[in-house]
Amino acid sequence: MLGALAMLLASHTTANAQEPPPRIGPFVVDVHGTFPHFPDNAQLAASRGVDQRELPGAGFGIHAGAHVYVYKWKAVTFGLGGEITEARAHESAHQFSADDSSRAVTERFSHLAPILSFNFGDGDGWSYISGGVGKSKWSVTHDDDPTTLAANDERLTTYNYGGGARWFNSQHLAFSIDVRFYDIYPGTPDGSGRPGGPRSRLIIIGAGISLK
Repeated sequence: MLGALAMLLASHTTANAQEPPPRIGPFVVDVHGTFPHFPDNAQLAASRGVDQRELPGAGFGIHAGAHVYVYKWKAVTFGLGGEITEARAHESAHQFSADDSSRAVTERFSHLAPILSFNFGDGDGWSYISGGVGKSKWSVTHDDDPTTLAANDERLTTYNYGGGARWFNSQHLAFSIDVRFYDIYPGTPDGSGRPGGPRSRLIIIGAGISLK
């Protein structure tokens, strides 16, 4: 009796050991807190009517995405989805010198795009590279100035690309990271003497959770 039970347990353990790892997907939702690094650019400042020294630089934001995994070919699983990014940075007013001071400035970036991803690994954890093309809105404003500039409302064609990884500690919940680059097309001059915004690259690093 004991011998039969031991043989049964051994066969069960061997069967479990031989089971293949779970496949990637079938879907995942990401929610990340992010750390954007806005470029310091003289043309950007001129296009928004601010002093270059007032540009905020680093900030905070949120990035969310949803992806479905549609096809596996050899080591690659292909995914389709969409992502939204909201980022903000703020620079308070301060004195440059005894007779030269800045005004408070807030910089905001929002982006929405479809995404194609190439995924490597299995359902317990996988890395990916991904990219897409969408529209962005990039505003830089003085906090005490209600004037609305056309450059702050313009929808700019933007390529985003990057990569990251997800590690599932449970069946449905993972820790995940993402590093993403946003190549933003130049803006249009508004006819008031200000240039259009420059072609720029924005870097955003994020970390958070993934659900499947």
